[in-house]
Amino acid sequence: MSRKTYFNEQANTWDERFCTPNLSSFLEKLVPQFGLEPGQNILDVGTGTGVLIPYLIQAVGAAGSVTAIDYSEKMIQICKTKHSHLKNVSVELKNIEEDAFPEESFDAVICFGLFPHIENKEKALQNMNRALKPCGKLVIAHALSSEELKAHHNNASSSVVNDVLPEEAEMIQLLEQTRFAEIRIKDEPGCYLCVARSSRKSHQCTQNT
Repeated sequence: MSRKTYFNEQANTWDERFCTPNLSSFLEKLVPQFGLEPGQNILDVGTGTGVLIPYLIQAVGAAGSVTAIDYSEKMIQICKTKHSHLKNVSVELKNIEEDAFPEESFDAVICFGLFPHIENKEKALQNMNRALKPCGKLVIAHALSSEELKAHHNNASSSVVNDVLPEEAEMIQLLEQTRFAEIRIKDEPGCYLCVARSSRKSHQCTQNT
């Protein structure tokens, strides 16, 4: 079974299984660590059913926007049902490994719960970087540590059993190869957070945190 088929099959019960009070409490504390600002345009890659969208909208406010993408048709269908009424939210069926956005479209790209499932990580990161404004921010995050995530997928479908986060040195090398800099990684029980900035036009960068 392909990953796409797996996520299509999981879509109808996804929120029931994962959108718990514990996750809500976690996201309320996690998203402020992304350093997003009011008025920014955000790309939510691998949005699934749109779990992160309310927290992103809260961070960027009415003057900001969220473009949410996923390659699972069923996930996108549910996400649209939940969030398409919001004027500053756009929900689109796209695969970040294949579909490039116009250059310098977003202030930040967020990958929550996605990165291990990306097959061609280098290509995906290149597309993310291209879509970022000068010194734009990339955030890769999970509600588990890398070791906890590995154990979680070991008990999952064979479609995702080998989907793990790269070791820290490998992650840094991968990000540097795809022209990211200022890489910070936190990997601890109950949380993985990697933040980096596009260095394609670093001379234009203003040092915002």
